[in-house]
Amino acid sequence: MIKTRLKKISQPIQDELEDFNDIYKKSIRSTVGLVDLVAKYIIRQKGKKIRPLLVLLSAKIAGGITERSYRGAVLVELLHTATLVHDDVVDNAEKRRGAWSINAIFKNKVAVLMGDYLLSRGLMIAVDGKDFDFLGVITNTVKRMSEGELLQIQKTRKLDIDEETYFKVISDKTASLLETCCEIGALSATDNTEYHSAMKQFGHAIGIAFQIKDDILDYEGTLQLMGKPVGGDIKEKKITLPLIFSLNKVTDKEASRIRRIIKEGSKKHDVKEVINFVRENGGIEYAIEKAKYYSDKAKDALKLLPDSQSKVALEALVDFVIDRKN
Repeated sequence: MIKTRLKKISQPIQDELEDFNDIYKKSIRSTVGLVDLVAKYIIRQKGKKIRPLLVLLSAKIAGGITERSYRGAVLVELLHTATLVHDDVVDNAEKRRGAWSINAIFKNKVAVLMGDYLLSRGLMIAVDGKDFDFLGVITNTVKRMSEGELLQIQKTRKLDIDEETYFKVISDKTASLLETCCEIGALSATDNTEYHSAMKQFGHAIGIAFQIKDDILDYEGTLQLMGKPVGGDIKEKKITLPLIFSLNKVTDKEASRIRRIIKEGSKKHDVKEVINFVRENGGIEYAIEKAKYYSDKAKDALKLLPDSQSKVALEALVDFVIDRKN
């Protein structure tokens, strides 16, 4: 179902996506045997490829796909893959979407170095193509993603994250990369700064909506659909929007009790109690409203761009982000 919807959304750039896949595979190959072995394993993991899809659709809607568009798409996909590889090391994760993680197979040292390799390959592709505007955008994104992750770690230790801080975290940690995809796509296609700005706004809004939906699914998804246990954020002591809203609705005493369960609990019934608490206090409904608000903002940002198949596809992608079940 998900693959079918994404295939339909990507219809206006189907041929270009196939070209991207070929370029991407070549970009991560290496003459070093171990690097090439890990690279081949990464290529076999077939993700949704939402980020290159965003780059290419943003380029097409803003003026047309160019050689620079492909380099931009490869750059963001390499950065995204590098962060996933590093995240699995940080989280000590053995699996990602049902497949063994790099660190589980090749151990942490190889995984960390492979993440570094992927990032450096992306930067070198931009340098070789003299895409210095891309480098300015992407280096700021790496900084924001790192700061967002560290801010979340800091707040997780104290369990004191509020709504303002939550949006700061997800803006930097998640939305910044989708924002970058859309901005780089527009930069590769046109000199029109209004288009650059509109696509950047679109990427930011869809990125926020994407992460809020992810956080909702942690409370209402299923293991079969998610590919990871429901309540994973609770086990990792991450306080996200549905829980933040619910904690603000109850007495200080009740909020302290829930925080204590999160801090000390690791049993299945502890997680279930927190999930039920959020459901009973309207946390999921509130988060859905916020996700809808940002999805509407994303569609509003596209109004400046000319009507086209690519515009319809981007609007459909917004709906996909909100409606998805994993």
